[in-house]
Amino acid sequence: MSRNQAIDSLLNELGPMAPAGYFVGLHIRFAAPLLTFQTYSQAWSDHYTRNAYALRDPMIAWGISRTGATRWSDIDLPDPFGIMKDAARHGLVCGVCVSCGEISSRTVAGLARADREFTDEEIAAISGVVLRLHHVSQPPDTLTKAEIEALHVLASGERYAAGAVVLGISESALKARLSSARKKLFARTSAEAIQRAKDYRLI
Repeated sequence: MSRNQAIDSLLNELGPMAPAGYFVGLHIRFAAPLLTFQTYSQAWSDHYTRNAYALRDPMIAWGISRTGATRWSDIDLPDPFGIMKDAARHGLVCGVCVSCGEISSRTVAGLARADREFTDEEIAAISGVVLRLHHVSQPPDTLTKAEIEALHVLASGERYAAGAVVLGISESALKARLSSARKKLFARTSAEAIQRAKDYRLI
């Protein structure tokens, strides 16, 4: 099973645990997650984005500052913008926050339901899935010399054919190196791979 398939499988496992939806930010580094997944309602997602709540959300602040799991109702951080009450009006009445990983690569997840608090057993099961998501999506600490060279030549503005000439390899070999780098960095495009490699100080 590939890493992407493993992530999809774990997200499928997480879905039924969050009747009102979930948000997962995997490996938050330099204020941006490597990957994000969310199933909250479109109305809430749009409202949340429009009001820039990510910068003010007490659940995100709790997850960045601590590890473990807590019910939203137990979060002891100020909420001057009333985000939690606003979430409840959108059907996210009760929730749990799970946070794991080093501060330099933190994973934060929020799961919600409209009817009742999550039980201790449910929180334990959710925490296990989030921890497995964190581990399976671990970004690389290094890239191979060949992958770094391929990203560098593309970042310099060269097209595939010209970049291959610069490196003294075939165009197909260059594309293979870029494909390998994209997979390691969970990037959909080479441009995204270049940016993530820069963000993670890999190039």
